[in-house]
Amino acid sequence: MSRDRSGRGLRGRNRRALIAASLTAWTLTTSGCVVVHGEREVLPAATRAEAARALTQFTDAYNKADRAYDSSLDAGHVTGAFGAIDSARLKAGRANNPGGNARHTPLTLTDAKFTIPEKAGWPRWFVADAKGSKGGSARWLMVFLRDGLGEPWRVAYVTLVAPADIPRFRLDEDGWAEAVPAASTGEAVPPGELSERYAAYLRDGGKTFADGAGTSGWRRVRAQQAHKPGLVRQYVDQPLTRDDFAPLALRTEDGGVLVFFTSHHFEKRTAAAGTSVTVPNRDVQALTKGEVKQSLTLEFVSNQVALDPSGAGPVSVLGRVQGLTAARGE
Repeated sequence: MSRDRSGRGLRGRNRRALIAASLTAWTLTTSGCVVVHGEREVLPAATRAEAARALTQFTDAYNKADRAYDSSLDAGHVTGAFGAIDSARLKAGRANNPGGNARHTPLTLTDAKFTIPEKAGWPRWFVADAKGSKGGSARWLMVFLRDGLGEPWRVAYVTLVAPADIPRFRLDEDGWAEAVPAASTGEAVPPGELSERYAAYLRDGGKTFADGAGTSGWRRVRAQQAHKPGLVRQYVDQPLTRDDFAPLALRTEDGGVLVFFTSHHFEKRTAAAGTSVTVPNRDVQALTKGEVKQSLTLEFVSNQVALDPSGAGPVSVLGRVQGLTAARGE
C-alpha cells in the first residue's frame, strides 16, 4: 500500500495509540501490519499544515514577548542560536524598560514557503522562507526543529538573505527535501566542520570562504578597529555545535548544500593605563557583570547560513545574524 507522506493517512487511526507507541509508523504488507520505529524510518519532518501552524505560533509568541520585553512569553518557541540571541535581547530590554517595549512594532511574516526534509531520527526540522515586515527586502530564513513527538516546534536559526541568493532545493517526486548529514564529505567542507572552519578563518584568514560581509568584510572591520588611540580590541572565535546549536543542512538542486551553523565570539576591549573603557549603550550595561574599569569583554552568538558547493570551491556566507549574549567588566 502506498504511504501518504503528507500525513493525511493518519485520519481514522487512534492518535493516542500512536503517541503511546513513541512515534510508531504503521505500514501494511501482504502479510499484515508491521510496526516500524519512527526513529529508524525516513519520514517527512512535518506536514505543510503543521509547518504553517508552527510559523504562526512562533510569530504570535515573538510579538507578545517583544511587546512586554518578557522572554518567558516565547521561551517555548525558540532554542539554539536564535534562542540565545532573543533571550539576551529581551533581558536587556526588560532591565531598561520594566513597563515593556514602547516602540514595539509587530512582526509579520507573509508569502511563506516551506522546505521540509525527509529524515530518520530526532531532531526533525524544516526551513521556512518568508517575507518579513522588518529587515527590508531580505527574506527571513528560519529553521524550526523539535526533539520529540510531544515537543513543540522551536526556531533555532534566523537569518536574513537577499531573495536572489536563496538556492533551489533538491526535492523528490512528492516535494520533500533531502537532509544532508553533518559528516557528509561530498562538499567543499563537511557541514559539521563549518563552525570550526569559520572560527579558524576569522582568526587566520585563508581561502575556505568567499569574500563577503560576513567573511573578508568582517575581518577587515576588525583589523581597522583592533588598535585605536587609548584602546585595544582582541578577538576570540570558537565553534558552537552542541545540542540545538548543531549545524543543519539541505541538499540544493545543483548538488551543493545550504548549511545553517552557529559560532561563538568574544571581543575584549582594553583601555590604556590611566583611562577606562566606555560601555557602548544601556543594553550592553544591562547584560554586563562586574565593574567596567580598564576592560570590557563582550560575548556574542552568531548564526550563519552558507552555500557549501559540491566538490571544491569557497563557501559563501549568504546571511549572518549576531547578538550580544553577555558581557563582563574588569
